Amino acid sequence: MSSWLDDVAWNEKGLVPVITQEINTGKVLMFAWMNRQSLEITADTGYVVYWSRSRSCLWRKGERSGHEQIVKNILLDCDNDTLLIQVEQKGGIACHTGRHHCFFKQLKNKSWKATDPILKDPNIIYGS
Repeated sequence: MSSWLDDVAWNEKGLVPVITQEINTGKVLMFAWMNRQSLEITADTGYVVYWSRSRSCLWRKGERSGHEQIVKNILLDCDNDTLLIQVEQKGGIACHTGRHHCFFKQLKNKSWKATDPILKDPNIIYGS
């Protein structure tokens, strides 16, 4: 019997891209990566766990900040190569910059401008 994890089209590094969306607003909160283990842990626990490419380790969203993501739905796209995870975002902050979501830079006159406020200083969230 084939594992549901085998249905995912993992890339050459064993990863799949993940778009994380807030369930009650539809807002895209962030983009990240998962490996088989992080997806399995996410499905088993109901809390989102990603794969950190920079640190080469698993990281449970909110493990340091308390801004956990509680899984509401896990969806696989038509090509089986991208996940959409719909979540309840605890604390209203998904971005490590202290903003509600990670997509806060908008191109205006060929320059990136921050469009969303910092809700909480990252130094207070994570320590300096």
